[in-house]
Amino acid sequence: MYPIIHGGSAPNTTGNFTWASSRNCLQNSLDRNLVKGKIVLCDRFVSGREPLRAGAVGTLLRDNAPNDDASLFPLPASYLDLVDGSKIFVYVNSTSCGTLTATIFKSKEANDSLAPYVVSCSSSGPNPITPDILKPDLSAPGVHILAAWSLISPVSETKGDNRLEPFNIISGTSMACPHVSAVAAYVKSFHPTWSPAALKSALMTTAFLMIFGINLDAEFAYGSSHLNPIKAVNPGLVYDSEEVDYINFLCGQGYSTRFLQLVTRDNATCSEATNGTVWDLNYPSFSLFTSLLKPVSRTFNRTVTNVASPMSTYTATVSAPAGALKIQVNPNVLSFTSLRQKLSFVLTIEGTTEKAIVSASLEWDDGVHKVRSPIIVFI
Repeated sequence: MYPIIHGGSAPNTTGNFTWASSRNCLQNSLDRNLVKGKIVLCDRFVSGREPLRAGAVGTLLRDNAPNDDASLFPLPASYLDLVDGSKIFVYVNSTSCGTLTATIFKSKEANDSLAPYVVSCSSSGPNPITPDILKPDLSAPGVHILAAWSLISPVSETKGDNRLEPFNIISGTSMACPHVSAVAAYVKSFHPTWSPAALKSALMTTAFLMIFGINLDAEFAYGSSHLNPIKAVNPGLVYDSEEVDYINFLCGQGYSTRFLQLVTRDNATCSEATNGTVWDLNYPSFSLFTSLLKPVSRTFNRTVTNVASPMSTYTATVSAPAGALKIQVNPNVLSFTSLRQKLSFVLTIEGTTEKAIVSASLEWDDGVHKVRSPIIVFI
């Protein structure tokens, strides 16, 4: 056990520092003579760099920041919400407890029965540039991932932290991206001729379904849901696209020929023939941005390619909450007679909505494969 002190009780008086600076453990705000060898209570979620500089042996942080993933600190640390943190604050400022001490125990591994879900630090939709394309596409493991680490960088990336290890626990998109890339490469090893769009479609339409109640942002948090490598190898149908499809989309979004060529790096041009709409881009999801109680009437044109059994029949099922919106698929049965055969359908959304987000889905089922696409209507 170590003595415990509140940062506000150990201000660095040698500079222009306030009580607020020291209580929040801001840079150079703590007096080393008062902090050294103690556990410091900080009234802010900080990196722990200042307590380390001042010679502390540990840090307690109280704040209202999200606590659904763990951070890396240069000292033993524990994060508390404002309720529990206030109890520690009262204890630290108590005059009747004698010597004030605390112990920071080693973390214990626990099974999170709610996983997988998207943590609060993850970016979320809607797509700010093209809201009628759902983003993100899907979720993947990206929290507390064991990853290779440079031996010239401290574990906490904090100067003064002398821990150098070949591996570290990292969270973020930089951890989710390798998982998706690896699964895409895995699927391509089975289907070497598939386009990037076909690979993306396979990953999106076979994703492990996530629960709305845990992710309040719904599809804006997880897109098509959670990556499923095993099912992605055999998706049944894929929504394929070629370069010309994206040229039509960009032209329809108002790109001039000059800006288009910055993307394509060739002599592609925009004209009436290439003026496509966002709703006709052959994407494996459906997104519609509308207005409160404004009548909606929108059609989405899609084409699916058969990549499973040559003779197969798929039936469409739309799952949607009861309300004023009506979602239909025409035709709602697709019968294939050969591999790589392409068949088209139209999905129509009509009605009005007063909800901020309406989540629905389209699923094509042949009795073996379930090819699922999210549908989202939002205001």
